[in-house]
Amino acid sequence: MNSVAQAAVGHSRATAIFTCILAALAGLMFGLDIGVISGAQQFIQKEFAVGDRTIEWIVSIMMAGAALGALGAGWMSGHLGRKRSLILGAVLFVAGSVLCGMAWAPYVLIVGRLILGVAIGIASFTAPLYLAEIAPEKIRGAMISLYQLMITIGILAAFLSDTAFSYTGNWRWMLGIIAIPGALFLAGVFFLPYSPRWLMMRGRRAEAEQVLFKLRGNPVEVNQELSDIEQQLKVPQRGVHMFFQNANFRRSVGLGVLLQVMQQLTGMNVVMYYAPRIFQGMGYNTESQLWFTAIVGLVNVLATFIAIAFVDKLGRKPILYVGFVVMALGLGVVGTMMHLGIHSHAEQFFTVGMLLIFIVGFAMSAGPLIWTLCSEIQPLKGRDFGIGCSTFTNWAANWVVGVSFLSLLNGIGNAATFWLYGAFNVVFILFTFWLVPETKGTTLEEIERNLMSGKRLREIGR
Repeated sequence: MNSVAQAAVGHSRATAIFTCILAALAGLMFGLDIGVISGAQQFIQKEFAVGDRTIEWIVSIMMAGAALGALGAGWMSGHLGRKRSLILGAVLFVAGSVLCGMAWAPYVLIVGRLILGVAIGIASFTAPLYLAEIAPEKIRGAMISLYQLMITIGILAAFLSDTAFSYTGNWRWMLGIIAIPGALFLAGVFFLPYSPRWLMMRGRRAEAEQVLFKLRGNPVEVNQELSDIEQQLKVPQRGVHMFFQNANFRRSVGLGVLLQVMQQLTGMNVVMYYAPRIFQGMGYNTESQLWFTAIVGLVNVLATFIAIAFVDKLGRKPILYVGFVVMALGLGVVGTMMHLGIHSHAEQFFTVGMLLIFIVGFAMSAGPLIWTLCSEIQPLKGRDFGIGCSTFTNWAANWVVGVSFLSLLNGIGNAATFWLYGAFNVVFILFTFWLVPETKGTTLEEIERNLMSGKRLREIGR
């Protein structure tokens, strides 16, 4: 390859990376939406004089909206296209943020949060799919991981923003200011190219070739990828039919659903949504609660790099084992400290430290790896259906956790609530041993052959 051709390829790769980064910002919107409500709750509760049950609905209605958005995102991404779906998600994100910031009553906040949830549901389905179809093969894993990293960065940014506004107690700015990055993301999405795979699905081969050439720069590589897409499109998605006709496919769908329930019942999103309330139970004042919440977000970002660095070296199961053990230990100790009573600064810092250890356990294991496994275990013909079921389950279980946490605290107490989630993590160690396959170094085709031949779920990665 001569120097001119090399320069063209280099420019195209740079364009592809920039495009992927811009698309991955959907994860930033996702993270901002998850994190922002945490610091605003106590100020909303004070202004509107509402109880914990109303706060639970304000927090959790977003997850119900996300489940609805995820249900419709498959149809939208196929018919409207990945790009237009991201535009719609961005519009809803801005609209929901503005409505939350202007809310004059609790029901308005609930409606605004529902709209934000629909936006997240669309983005959580569409953005990883778009990234997988746009990114060059050699950096595809890194670019999809970037989306997960952006979520954690968004959560951290929301926590920091909440902390800054906490000194004035202006919860409207906490909720409304995220419309600004939402508007910037919306403007950027218009510059994204259409997905080549979607263009091929719509019979627009010439346009798909032009997009791929801008992103790859090498005609040979472009032609090979177009050929690969054509071959893939010959395999029809028959997920619903397969689910009722094939018991082996039902097993993989069931495992995907179970994995997402496991992820939500670790207790991580309880901490994300209600961190200030948890720190309040440890005896901290409002400002300290929000600063420690920001530290939770920072630890979540940094620990995610552990999974990115080691998942393809150590494997999925060993990291999951370590993660569940660490999470069970962290929550068990936090619950014990709350049971015994936290009376000194040393005991406060120790309890916070154990909570942060729990965060590390999640961010290095169940956080990113559950999504990885859910995408690996589904056969090609039913992949859209299988991933759609597990994504919907993620948000439905997320809603259950969000709508029940404060009721648990008020019903069985702080200590018992943390012990309960710690016990779930112990049970998940057993589930991982008996049901979860090790997929490191195994092709998707091999996994599918093993699944369809009737091998036990834990062995389909061998």
